[in-house]
Amino acid sequence: MTPGASARPVCSRSRLWAAALLGSGFMAAQPLSRMLRRLLRSSARSCSSGAPVTQPRLGESARAASEELSRRRQFLREHAAPFSAFLTDSFGRQHSYLRISLTEKCNLRCQYCMPEEGVPLTPKANLLTTEEILTLARLFVKEGIDKIRLTGGEPLIRPDVVDIVAQLQRLEGLRTIGVTTNGINLTRLLPQLQKAGLSAINISLDTLVPAKFEFIVRRKGFHKVMEGIHKAIELGYNPVKVNCVVMRGLNEDELLDFAALTEGLPLDVRFIEYMPFDGNKWNFKKMVSYKEMLDTIRQQWPELEKLPEEESSTAKAFKIPGFQGQISFITSMSEHFCGTCNRLRITADGNLKVCLFGNSEVSLRDHLRAGASEQELLRIIGAAVGRKKRQHAGMFSISQMKNRPMILIELFLMFHDSPPANPSISSWDPLHVQGLRPRMSFSSQMVTLWKGCRVPQALLLVQQRLGSGCFQRHYTSRADSDANSKCLSPGSWAPAAPSGPQLTSEQLTHVDSEGRAAMVDVGRKPDTERAAVASAVVLLGPVAFKLVQRNQLKKGDALVVAQLAGIQAAKVTSQLIPLCHHVALSHVQVQLELDSTRHAVRIQASCRARGPTGVEMEALTSAAVAALSLYDMCKAVSRDIVLEEIKLISKTGGQRGDFHRA
Repeated sequence: MTPGASARPVCSRSRLWAAALLGSGFMAAQPLSRMLRRLLRSSARSCSSGAPVTQPRLGESARAASEELSRRRQFLREHAAPFSAFLTDSFGRQHSYLRISLTEKCNLRCQYCMPEEGVPLTPKANLLTTEEILTLARLFVKEGIDKIRLTGGEPLIRPDVVDIVAQLQRLEGLRTIGVTTNGINLTRLLPQLQKAGLSAINISLDTLVPAKFEFIVRRKGFHKVMEGIHKAIELGYNPVKVNCVVMRGLNEDELLDFAALTEGLPLDVRFIEYMPFDGNKWNFKKMVSYKEMLDTIRQQWPELEKLPEEESSTAKAFKIPGFQGQISFITSMSEHFCGTCNRLRITADGNLKVCLFGNSEVSLRDHLRAGASEQELLRIIGAAVGRKKRQHAGMFSISQMKNRPMILIELFLMFHDSPPANPSISSWDPLHVQGLRPRMSFSSQMVTLWKGCRVPQALLLVQQRLGSGCFQRHYTSRADSDANSKCLSPGSWAPAAPSGPQLTSEQLTHVDSEGRAAMVDVGRKPDTERAAVASAVVLLGPVAFKLVQRNQLKKGDALVVAQLAGIQAAKVTSQLIPLCHHVALSHVQVQLELDSTRHAVRIQASCRARGPTGVEMEALTSAAVAALSLYDMCKAVSRDIVLEEIKLISKTGGQRGDFHRA
């Protein structure tokens, strides 16, 4: 099918097939409405006989094509089957658009996307395989997804991307297969991708100045991207979408140049508000709002026309009269479009993300590999979609959030955010699951909230596969007048197939049966992504602060030394804290900020790792040692230095759920 062209009516053979089905007993198993919907969708690409569908002539008017599309949509609305309950959230939003990340790798280093040093990559064994991607795609399409977009990283660096597109193209009911790319490899691969079935292209380009391009993406390649855009136009894609992230002081002066491109080219230039993600140093002052961009363009082209929008569109589209293409604005920050959001995302490591700006994720990969059935996967997906919030937190809250912690779903963590919207799909009662006892205290409100529900079979299956040792942590109640206060767990429980000495509900986690200190056995706990942030404050006093600020200490640069000390301390925490497990950290970051109002240095330490135990101690040790190092560097100037506010700011991952200090 020629990209961008509307499909003509269903071929005659498909009509005959549909008519035959009307009188057959087959319709008892497959509702007529669903069959008609699939017939119409599949006809957008090819006839059931394999013959190509008749395409519009080049001279056919846009109005005729628009009327045809309108008739088809009206037919679908009148005859379509009820949308999948698993893909409908508690606010009635129906999710028909799935974005699948094929890789975490990228051949560019865009400043708004990742830190200059790159990001820790997930081991290959933990990424989705091609078969797993296709299995999930088939499941989602079967439930009503009709558009899939392949993303990354950079999806076109995945060796089998053409084969993946070809396999997706065969899915009955999938109408659109798109890709978002940086364009570096596009010219070489696009003819093959088009032949395989690629129907839509988004190309990232943030500047029309070659030298500035190299500065923004930290790599060469401007001319390759431009060549890719023209190749897409040459092959008939219409429109070719060009994504431009607008950043104040960097490229907002090119708004008019980008808009001018649409005069002679079938482009949809999409101006995107600068969004906060981990590592991109988001700052509100760098964000250029939609209204400011619109005003700038209207000053040059006051006749700018607003175009109608589809209900689930994320873009506000405009057209300059007489221009071939159009411009659009993605207003995620200033005017969110959460109310009509129909998008779901699967990350390269197999996590389902129901909101781009949410930090809650569900590992579909782990359930797939644990042998979960299709029905169990649907329950898990339905539970995640059901917990989707009405809207994201807003730009200032988002900028403070950890946007991409990996959260492995376990029995208690899965429903951490809120109860499921549809108890029949995905609800359960942690107090009435046979053989299990609560690991932590539940308020009476929470107990009431979950009363009368059942645990999804898929989660029990994963629990059995991973081993029941992951539920063995116990907690004591607060110290009070009762000298014999018990653990909050209402009793002991016996896990299936126990091995080794078991803790009872009367014991602390770091104390053995004889009351001696002991390290907790985490050998049977599953590996999950863990992250923690801790902070400390060093009050230096005015004299020492001024010397540090000017880097005039005789010992050298105190801030650099403290930063290195904090990083080193995180890596050797298990050697400093007796019962702390050794953790292979994947990332440590120590940031120091001068506070001239208090003559203080504020320290923030962040640690990440994948393993069976958390990294809170690593983050706290890092912040504390960085503070001590700063004290040591400045003690010759003043002994009136105070270390204070050493505390955990947040932690994510693990059985006990996330923690974020208010």
